[in-house]
Amino acid sequence: MSEAVLPKDFLWGFATASYQIEGAVHEDGRLDSIWDTFCRKPGKIADGSNGDVACDSYHRSGDDIALLQQCGARAYRFSVSWPRVIPLGGRADPVNRLGLSYYVKLVDDLIAAGIEPVVTLYHWDLPDALEKRYGGLLNRDEFVADFTRYARVVLEALASKVRYWVTFNEPWCSAILGYSLGQFAPGRTSDRTKCPEGDASTEPWIVGHNLLIAHGSAVKVFRDEFKDKIGGQIGITLNADYAYPWDPQDPRDVEAAERKLEFSMAWFADPIYFGKYPDSMRRQLGARLPDFSADEIGLVQNSNDFFGMNHYTSNYVRHLDTPPDLLDFSGNVASSFESKARESIGPESQSPWLRPNALGFRRLLNWISDRYGHPTIYVTENGTSIKGENELSVEQMVDDEFRATYFRNYIQALADAYSKDRVDVRGYMAWSLLDNFEWADGYETRFGVCYVDYEGGQRRVPKKSAKVVGQTITTLIGEAN
Repeated sequence: MSEAVLPKDFLWGFATASYQIEGAVHEDGRLDSIWDTFCRKPGKIADGSNGDVACDSYHRSGDDIALLQQCGARAYRFSVSWPRVIPLGGRADPVNRLGLSYYVKLVDDLIAAGIEPVVTLYHWDLPDALEKRYGGLLNRDEFVADFTRYARVVLEALASKVRYWVTFNEPWCSAILGYSLGQFAPGRTSDRTKCPEGDASTEPWIVGHNLLIAHGSAVKVFRDEFKDKIGGQIGITLNADYAYPWDPQDPRDVEAAERKLEFSMAWFADPIYFGKYPDSMRRQLGARLPDFSADEIGLVQNSNDFFGMNHYTSNYVRHLDTPPDLLDFSGNVASSFESKARESIGPESQSPWLRPNALGFRRLLNWISDRYGHPTIYVTENGTSIKGENELSVEQMVDDEFRATYFRNYIQALADAYSKDRVDVRGYMAWSLLDNFEWADGYETRFGVCYVDYEGGQRRVPKKSAKVVGQTITTLIGEAN
């Protein structure tokens, strides 16, 4: 038996998101999300594409479940499309029974196939009607009320069958990429060359605050109306890159690395576990960071049954001597892929922001465990793109050794965190089951463990990495028993 193992009941599988795979954006009553609208704006998506068809999973869920079975997956994390379930989005708007029935059948089919459904309520596709009606995520009262009703509708339909729930996927991305940098829908930013409106000095912090309150409100519904009757767990999924000090001998860089983590993951985790924002954020942002009322703290604090974690890469982080810019969202630091000693984080991928570094994954798992009192952790996304993959032949794409090596190393790091460091990590979802619409990158970047031929009838072919994920995890589980 090797020293590192995983528990017998370890929950593992693959993850996707509704807008990235479903397609069928104008079928069975679905109306626009903010991503449908964003994709129509010139220059927002690298290849000018959209999610109108994507992987056509709305019509091919059976093919996707067959792939999951072929890969040996125990679980499948997917997200529900709010504009498919309540097309106009609001709490007084009608529920689209055709759209809801798609997810009821998907869950039933997964369970029949022996696969555990892990359901995310919100993976960035807000109904566009709510954006136009009252400003979407910027409107605290309206958004929280509408999201709470939407969560209740989905829970009423699925909670008796689904044991694992995620409220929001990566609120950092919704807030920063959507309201600071303008790279994601709805694309608001202070940069007037990208958007005619938006204030990156204030809006991201308002959006983050509203997402936390909406999360807490949905969790209250789950606990008050469903959990005691049918069980299950609910949490939020947060993302962060691990931060190494650029110069580990410089205490200012050590502090900067910690601050970078506080401005990403702790921004949302600290209110949930401690009832307040990190002190470093309050010092830098002052009144721009909203205050929680007593009622809001009551909703948000202790609102996680588990810690959902998305992670892909790491950075070296260096302090800055100059005062923080008004638009800074990282804690007044500089990030790079090379340390002072010229050590590289890892090899390049297709994504400029992503380089493999499995040790950073293990260290981030430990950071979460130590900071938040050893919560149960589910890794809800982890994966990599491959530089130039889209230019390869299908035969070369399927032989994706770079991605296979990534998964071997990262899963081993996860097992080390569990076995050697006593981190209570209980699940792992590889991103992604399918090549898909990769947001602002369109279809130029692939993350799938299964190749998708978008132009050739949506043919799906498992890559080497699909087998490696299962083989690596099942071996580690087997060695524990």
